[in-house]
Amino acid sequence: MKKHNYLLVITLGLFFVNCSETKDAFTIESKNLKQIYKPSESIDLEISNTENIAIDSVVYYANETKIAAVKQNQKTTFKLNQLSFGTQEIKALVFTEGKPNECVTSFELVSEITPKILSYTIVNTYEHDLTSYTQGLEFYNGILYESTGQRGESKVRKINYKTGNVTQNSTLEPQYFGEGLTIFNNKVYQLTWQEKTGFIYNTETLQREKTFTYFKDMEGWGLTHNDKYLIMSDGTNTIHFLDPTTQKLVRSINVYTDTSKIDQINELEWIDGKIWANIYQKDALAIINPENGAVEAVIDLSELKTKVKQHENIDVLNGIAYNPATKTVFVTGKNWDKLFELKVNQ
Repeated sequence: MKKHNYLLVITLGLFFVNCSETKDAFTIESKNLKQIYKPSESIDLEISNTENIAIDSVVYYANETKIAAVKQNQKTTFKLNQLSFGTQEIKALVFTEGKPNECVTSFELVSEITPKILSYTIVNTYEHDLTSYTQGLEFYNGILYESTGQRGESKVRKINYKTGNVTQNSTLEPQYFGEGLTIFNNKVYQLTWQEKTGFIYNTETLQREKTFTYFKDMEGWGLTHNDKYLIMSDGTNTIHFLDPTTQKLVRSINVYTDTSKIDQINELEWIDGKIWANIYQKDALAIINPENGAVEAVIDLSELKTKVKQHENIDVLNGIAYNPATKTVFVTGKNWDKLFELKVNQ
């Protein structure tokens, strides 16, 4: 598939918003504003004053943070490199005779980087439990840990990846739909989908030691970690960094290419300082800068689904595990009978 076509496959549409009209004579001047910007750009802000009313001053805000205040209706320039990716709301309070008049516009801030398309080689193919609705996948001390989904079927398990045999199994209560999994500080962390609940297990016994509630009303999708934080996806284009002790939010990033947000971020893996992510319903991996959310590279894995047993319950690519011993990446899918070991050419 051609590069530009493939990027289009994983790219979702942009959300464009024009300057909102007020009931009076003032709007933010829009003739020089675009719908999409990049962090290296800036915008000139000025008020359109159709009725030539005397303006005392204007105060500008970006996402409710004050960015400038000018006398009368002087033009001001705002550099965008201090903003995070995503939809940006610019608000102006226009003061006339001491009274404020509010007007608003917005635009989308995207990444500067056009993602590279990476190739790969299949190093090995292993057996995988065809009944596993794979959600999370991770190596720890040479053992492959897996989290599976579906209510009444969700599990946390240990697997001998070379044989595909399950060596240890822990089943969730039927009301829970298992999601992403990671191992941090010798503990297994697992998410659930819509139950706003996570679990912490002993890595040796898979005995549950703690239950926690999400920091806000959200879904749980993918989970990984770096050397400091748990890293969680929620099915949107946002990735959250959590304190592993309290499971509270530390910061978030929005995932973008140079044209659009990438929604439905799913299973995650931390590899060599980057976040690798499945994109739900797309047979692709995105490699994401953890500092700002920029997609730096994409791997098209669509051919892998043709190499597994075709059956009525087969579902999408999902599951990424990096094996530090072999420096290779392992991937599978929901109800796939194969686990693929890949060498990615970067």
